[in-house]
Amino acid sequence: LFLAVCAVGIGGTFQYGYNVSIINAPTQHIHKFLNETWSSRYHKELNPNLLTFLWSVIASVFSLGGLCGALIGGSMAIRLGRKGALLMNNVIAILASILMGISFPTGLFELLIAGRFLIGINSGIGFCVQPLYIGEFAPKHLRGGLAMGTSIFLTGGILTGQIIGLRELLGGEKHLPLLLSSSCVPALAQLLFLPWFPESPRYLLIDRGDELSCAKALKRFHGSSEYRREMEDIQRECFALDGEKPKKPWQLFTDRGVRWQLITVIVMTMGQQLSGINAIYFYATYVFEQAGILAEKIPYVTLGTGICECLTALSCGLLIDHVGRRCLIIGGYVLMTLWCTVLTFSLTYQELYSWVPYMSMTCVFAFILSFGMGPGGITNTLTAELFVQSSRPAAHMIAGTVSWISFFTIGMLFPFIVNGLQQYCFVVFLLECFFVAAFIFLIIPETKNKSFLEIKKEFHKLNFGRNA
Repeated sequence: LFLAVCAVGIGGTFQYGYNVSIINAPTQHIHKFLNETWSSRYHKELNPNLLTFLWSVIASVFSLGGLCGALIGGSMAIRLGRKGALLMNNVIAILASILMGISFPTGLFELLIAGRFLIGINSGIGFCVQPLYIGEFAPKHLRGGLAMGTSIFLTGGILTGQIIGLRELLGGEKHLPLLLSSSCVPALAQLLFLPWFPESPRYLLIDRGDELSCAKALKRFHGSSEYRREMEDIQRECFALDGEKPKKPWQLFTDRGVRWQLITVIVMTMGQQLSGINAIYFYATYVFEQAGILAEKIPYVTLGTGICECLTALSCGLLIDHVGRRCLIIGGYVLMTLWCTVLTFSLTYQELYSWVPYMSMTCVFAFILSFGMGPGGITNTLTAELFVQSSRPAAHMIAGTVSWISFFTIGMLFPFIVNGLQQYCFVVFLLECFFVAAFIFLIIPETKNKSFLEIKKEFHKLNFGRNA
């Protein structure tokens, strides 16, 4: 099971975290490349406004690709299987790496834009299919911990990107093509290791009707002595679905039986993206400078934020099946509300006392720790648990779409929010965190150690009324 999660994660959410992270290091080098390419092609200087626009396109086309990937990921998982979709997804990553790598020697920045778009599609598909696959092969009592592999590999990708992007490694100008094409390495690793593992047992039995292959897959994943209990659970779900075909995303919006599950997923996914984590990273450099850290040392201090995220994802994976989902995610949002409040005050009075910058620095790390222990880790786990087999791929497509739209929206609006509200932007985020925590407290039941059918029954009264 552990090796399966590693094989799935290395080419899945690892790619998302890695490609979000590595684009930050070579910003100046890409600006220089755009200027030189434009001058050699058109024999005139590149307009500063056009340079900003081209850089914005290179940075943001990734999220547009992610949205496209989320829209097709569920369909790929249904047609090709969970494992088949992930393997096919690596072809997109390798093509993207080639385009980004050759864009510099050929002087075609259009290839860099195309490559970023394709690697966004790869990340969108991986973000959709990986938690789907892991959630379906994990045993009930370990489902939360194994599902945390999604967040662990995502944060591992961010940290790896931060390390590889240091100027001592591939962050220098001459290594820029290598840096941007390095995302082919995780793709090749998954192509090498994932074929050794079986397809999702639930997909084999419920979607394909192949009981023999399902039993073989369960024996591989759970052991020959433990697989029968999980087989019985899958058979019960198959009987309850009574041959129901996988639903399309738009069908979920008209299905009263999943109304509150769908509302929950949308609220949690938007809450995760709009929680203020982007604002924390934006302000981190300023906070570190105010604490007296030299500008050239800040990239190394920023590694601490990546290490924080990794450690909290690992800790959350160890705690989730003992403490439960509700406690961790509600606690995470409540703590984030607290740190937003303290950070608003400390940024306001930054110049007043010498110790205040250190309080701000503490709040940055505390917020990241709270995010990783709560919404950063639990959101994807709950998305996989709240739906039965026929609705799950469509639910992941909707969650992925909402996530990428929110990611793109906050990227577009955030500079205006910061310019308009300055440090008081955290008041907006603390209110959002508080309301999401209240929603989860009132609506979401605990899903620890429950089958998918049992979780569906928990939502039955909400969906059909108390007398149902």
